[in-house]
Amino acid sequence: MLMLSDQDKLSVFPAFFRVDGKVTAVFGDGDEAYAKTRLLMNTKAKIIAYVERPEADYYAHLLSHGIEVKKGGFSPDQVEGAALVFAATGETGKDQTIVAAARAAGVPVNAVDQPDFCDFYTPALVNRAPLAVAIGTEGAGPVLAQLIRSQVDRLLSPSLGRLASLAVAYRGAVDERIPRGAARRVFWRRFFSGPVADAMASGNVAEAKAAADGLLHSAGKVEGRVWLVGAGPGAEDLLTLRAQRVMMEADAIVYDALVPQAVVDMGRRDAERLSVGKRKGCHSKSQEEINDLLVYLGRQGKRVVRLKSGDPLIYGRAGEEMAALRAAGIDYEIVPGITSAFAAAADFELPLTLRGVASSLVFTTGHDLAGEVLPDWARLALSGATIAVYMGRSVAASVSERLIAAGLPKETPVAVVENASRSDKRLLHGVIADLAGLEGRDELSGPVMVIIGEAVAGASFDKSEPLVEAVRNRDLARSM
Repeated sequence: MLMLSDQDKLSVFPAFFRVDGKVTAVFGDGDEAYAKTRLLMNTKAKIIAYVERPEADYYAHLLSHGIEVKKGGFSPDQVEGAALVFAATGETGKDQTIVAAARAAGVPVNAVDQPDFCDFYTPALVNRAPLAVAIGTEGAGPVLAQLIRSQVDRLLSPSLGRLASLAVAYRGAVDERIPRGAARRVFWRRFFSGPVADAMASGNVAEAKAAADGLLHSAGKVEGRVWLVGAGPGAEDLLTLRAQRVMMEADAIVYDALVPQAVVDMGRRDAERLSVGKRKGCHSKSQEEINDLLVYLGRQGKRVVRLKSGDPLIYGRAGEEMAALRAAGIDYEIVPGITSAFAAAADFELPLTLRGVASSLVFTTGHDLAGEVLPDWARLALSGATIAVYMGRSVAASVSERLIAAGLPKETPVAVVENASRSDKRLLHGVIADLAGLEGRDELSGPVMVIIGEAVAGASFDKSEPLVEAVRNRDLARSM
């Protein structure tokens, strides 16, 4: 058992009060009382507002929501029989008088902005009734609690409350049919993260009930599901909310080498994690083996996240994986991610399209230039399109040579980004003629994105270094 030091222990015990149909008394005339009544309106409590000279907005709020209002000065008998009392007058002396009366009556009381006179604190609340998430700071940092509340609120699906209500309806049947212990835990985990939850998230209550019935009658046997998820360019906070949600539901996470470990770790703690490599020069598994792995896990009834760098539909070979899953009859879903070209452009504050300069954008790996005939995208480059070259370092020299030979001016601006969006990113700028030396830049070991086109001239170069100067400095360091 983990033993906590006194410094790590809470001075409060988190709990939820039963207030359905019970009186909660709020004393005050202004913003403080207004905030407490709004919070209480998330519950089924009977709210009584005790006021003397209420502010107009607050009074209108009370009347419009049918909250019982009692006017007049405070008297101790007003707290008798209440489940909770809120002293929110904004005057320290008055609040402390109310606190004393409530404590004498044995009623828990909260005095706004006076932690020493609070029997309980009001948390920042995320409401997905009947589910509630409460964030408290023991009165030390209400603003911090609100910031955390907003983050949690974005993470939790709006349908979660309806899903929890549906679970209540099935509780009796589950208790009868599925024995306690592991079998029941598995059922509920699949209920809250499987087809039942998916149907409820899409607003199809009938389908959710049918899926719940099927899950109950099959004693927990469910079909597998695979998400092809874009992990984004690398920064953890560029992962989408949907990606975070499905990672928390996954039984297994199958990830590429370019996905940072910090992003992989954002998945459910007990999920199986399977690295499949997929990086230039170090493929630990072939694409066929990855396809087979996804099918195998899906047939086991597992919920699988296939985590890919950037967006799964841009050079992620998602087409082959989708074909394999379709052929095996395994359900799957695409979760888009932020592709590296967008992250690199953001790092450079670079407009990929620029009115009057570049109206089209091309994604390519550059390997298309290996053939004898220029590909269509190269012809677009000659007409002014912005070209984003993925995995650009190893093909930079050939891209530069072929495009210049085709007629692209040597002075065409280029931007080069290693590790786009990450804290260790590196930015370089120059012209297309400078790209010839990029292939020998062994120190650029991370993923490199090259952006070519006149729109690059609109970028900010305050945090970047010239390509040619960087090469010169590297050669000088090697000769010393």
